[in-house]
Amino acid sequence: MPLIFPDTIDVAVAATELENTIAGASVPAVKKFAVLNPATAELAGMAPSADIDDLDRAVTAARAALPMWSGLGHPARAATLKAYAGSLMARANDLAHVLTLEQGKDLNSARMEIFVTAAWIDQFSQIDIKDQVLRPGVSGSLVVRHRPVGVVGAIAPWNVPIFLGLMKVAQALIAGCTVVLKPSPYTPLTTLIAGAIGRDIMPPGVFNVLSGGDELGKAMTQHPGIDKISFTGSIATGKRVAESAARTMKRVTLELGGNDAAIVLPDADLDKITPGIFFGAFSNAGQICMAIKRLYVHADIHDALVERLVDMARRHPVGNGFEPGVAMGPIQNAAQYERVRELVDEARQQDGARVEVGGQPLEGPGFFYPPTIITGLADDVRLVREEQFGPALPVLSWTSEDDVVARANATRYGLSASIWTRDLAKADDLSRRLEVGTVWVNAHGLPDPAAPFGGMKESGLGRSFGTMGVEAYLEAQTINIEPRPPGP
Repeated sequence: MPLIFPDTIDVAVAATELENTIAGASVPAVKKFAVLNPATAELAGMAPSADIDDLDRAVTAARAALPMWSGLGHPARAATLKAYAGSLMARANDLAHVLTLEQGKDLNSARMEIFVTAAWIDQFSQIDIKDQVLRPGVSGSLVVRHRPVGVVGAIAPWNVPIFLGLMKVAQALIAGCTVVLKPSPYTPLTTLIAGAIGRDIMPPGVFNVLSGGDELGKAMTQHPGIDKISFTGSIATGKRVAESAARTMKRVTLELGGNDAAIVLPDADLDKITPGIFFGAFSNAGQICMAIKRLYVHADIHDALVERLVDMARRHPVGNGFEPGVAMGPIQNAAQYERVRELVDEARQQDGARVEVGGQPLEGPGFFYPPTIITGLADDVRLVREEQFGPALPVLSWTSEDDVVARANATRYGLSASIWTRDLAKADDLSRRLEVGTVWVNAHGLPDPAAPFGGMKESGLGRSFGTMGVEAYLEAQTINIEPRPPGP
């Protein structure tokens, strides 16, 4: 079955790169699987389906490359990462077109994902974890060194596949680890090309890419040659990853789901905050782990803010990401599309519920659902209680600060939250009371490469980004040299 690409990219080049990368070489697969375009529900391309033998070869290659790569030292590893970031930028247009084809996001957002990925790889290349001298001395010393954890199995999701996949790779590689990266079977195509780009830059075996289904991911968590799993995805799958990895005492970093609350105080400037809240909720069709999932607005300004958000939603162009002017593409896959439909349909049946805008799928092929805003819901409705991961936002009213903090915290999730107010002292006080890994004030969903990111409660284990993110791919080793004992 032929690959289907837009005319604006080099079809021949892209097609030759859609193979697994093992030990710096293209490795064809015996079996392939179809990848759908969520805007049309038609074929986007065929991806190789790696088997256990492919995984064994990739892990063996990564293990063989580990001493050389970790022994290169930080400057050489940094130079390699910088070169790779430059190559991604040089191919940004090709990568963005394939990303829109398989993920559905509008072309501008796809380009931005490639640009940000390259920029952050460059940022991570500058992080050098130094030894920590606890007790200096000529005849005795106490030093904490940092050793690479080893071979890393990185499992990436479908919502922001290049950014979230290659962030794992960059942090692991700068720490001196080697990597086997598995993209989601919903969005493997761009990542396979990113793996091919690395063949001429990375030493063989340092960066391997395998596409495949859920069984491949399970095999990675069980493989005795993999020392750490870095996984981004749902809480349910994250728990299974942790359970499987524990059998061989693999280290894990789990970046899991969120039910992120935004709290708007009565003094907020509605004209200024409305765009930030809207895009915090609806960017990438709401398919972002840290997107606003619940919006708590003070009763005094509730209706006024809802009116502004509804106006933005009505003017937000939804369609095929290749069409000019489109700002929001489809939901990425049929299963997630049906989940959003189910949650919205259930919510609209609740007493007092009001669908302010949206609420029905768009006609035509593809998994299109418009920006949807619902008011009048109780906190125990599933659309409020669970992570919808789609373009449906419940807006809830509050009057007591203690009450809204308690409601925001009354969840098993603990990824992120935001506070919107002119009173920064009040925001600081409230932020300390929220049980989440990141709190933004007058913004939402803006991670920083220098700041650790991750969740409390069931939203994950460990942190990514910044020095803490790189340290997650290192093992601390204490070297205790006591003074030479007296004697001849």
